[in-house]
Amino acid sequence: MRPGGGSFPTLPAGVTVVTESAGGGYPLHQHAEWTVAFPWLVQGTTRGGAGGLDMGLFGAVPAAVALARWRQLREGLGMPGVVHARQVHGAAVVWHGCLPPGLMVADDADGHGTAVPGVLLAVSVADCVPILLVARTRPAIALLHGGWRGVAAGILEAGISLLTEQAGAEPELIHLHCGPAICGSCYEIGPEVPVALDIPVPAGQSRLDLRAVIAMRALAAGIPAHRISVSSHCTRCGGGQFWSHRGGCRERQLSVAGIRC
Repeated sequence: MRPGGGSFPTLPAGVTVVTESAGGGYPLHQHAEWTVAFPWLVQGTTRGGAGGLDMGLFGAVPAAVALARWRQLREGLGMPGVVHARQVHGAAVVWHGCLPPGLMVADDADGHGTAVPGVLLAVSVADCVPILLVARTRPAIALLHGGWRGVAAGILEAGISLLTEQAGAEPELIHLHCGPAICGSCYEIGPEVPVALDIPVPAGQSRLDLRAVIAMRALAAGIPAHRISVSSHCTRCGGGQFWSHRGGCRERQLSVAGIRC
């Protein structure tokens, strides 16, 4: 469903809506235009198999099974190292240098950044928004887990600041994509959400397009509208391509980003 339909706020003018499609040796729903614009970039979201792709790090999946899944992910994408963290709906974004081959589990964080080839960044999502920031000049990237609490806490701004500090990327040269997430028509909220996000909501409005909110905040942070895109995929009403907590699923998909070796 197109973000903004039957929800608030509407998507800012100039922001592009894209429909990611799955493909490749390891199936990722990828931003097709970015595969051409950034051939050095590994990017996308995958639902995985029947167990989802939370990979068992913080659940009941046996360690041997979880590690095998992570190894399959690394090998399928040709990325020696991958980093993940326990996500707490905050605004902590961790910068990563060179990593040894294998899986690194960072301290509590909801975002990661790197400029090192071969380091795969990973965040798990269900209805929350995976936010990918790309600075093409160095290149450098950041991948963020954007639930409403994290967005309210400033995770987007933290990710932009990290790319500026670590990679010298000015906001006007950063590209941003909001991946598959619950759409504004499906995302019912309570009154505490717009208060935390500091946005006015029309009387009687009970649905929120979080991707539109992120796009608005990106514009305010200096990223031009023509460098911002959002997915058309809804995790809840999109026909079962993705897991949705609001839709009754406990599983999660994984969004990843990395710089090719």
